[in-house]
Amino acid sequence: MSRLVARVSVSVLVACFVAWPAVAGAAAVIVALGDSLTAGLGVAQDESYPSRLQARLAREGYAYRIVNAGVSGDTTAGGLRRVEWVLRAAPEIVIVALGANDGLRGQSPQAMRANLDEIVARLRGSGARILLAGMRLPPNYGAEFTREFAEVFPAVARRAQIAFMPFLLDGVAADPRLNQPDGIHPTAAGYQVVADRLWPYLRPLLRR
Repeated sequence: MSRLVARVSVSVLVACFVAWPAVAGAAAVIVALGDSLTAGLGVAQDESYPSRLQARLAREGYAYRIVNAGVSGDTTAGGLRRVEWVLRAAPEIVIVALGANDGLRGQSPQAMRANLDEIVARLRGSGARILLAGMRLPPNYGAEFTREFAEVFPAVARRAQIAFMPFLLDGVAADPRLNQPDGIHPTAAGYQVVADRLWPYLRPLLRR
């Protein structure tokens, strides 16, 4: 989640956004808007969960192209600033997987909720269907803060009436077999679990 990685990721994203209009007609677009957990920090590009989902879409006959809009170190505030970039792709579906860095930095759950509410509102205004992925914090952040943090995601989903996966890292978090040495980012095998657990929430949003 270093600043250098974030700068490189942003540069790559800008290049992708510039190129999108030329290929927009090739397939319907799904954008995965997130942080390093979406970018796939520490694994090969084809091992991130968006790439794993892309492979499954192809196997099951869905004509979608997934754009990985993950930026290492990003927060909900950063994601909000990138919404206009995302909308240049004219996405049919957006997976919103932000908030982990807000929590790890001890930022206000209220501010995080305001950012997520605005991200969702602006994406919905474009006609996109949204899947929000929840996040959780380890207990050492304190019972009250972790509870307030976790409650933000279902509240946003209920208010906007959008699809909701309660925890992006379900089945992966705290399992050393599925995490890199930092204990935060999944391994290649861990990202496969993430993709498999996401699929039941994504599939109802798809069209043939």
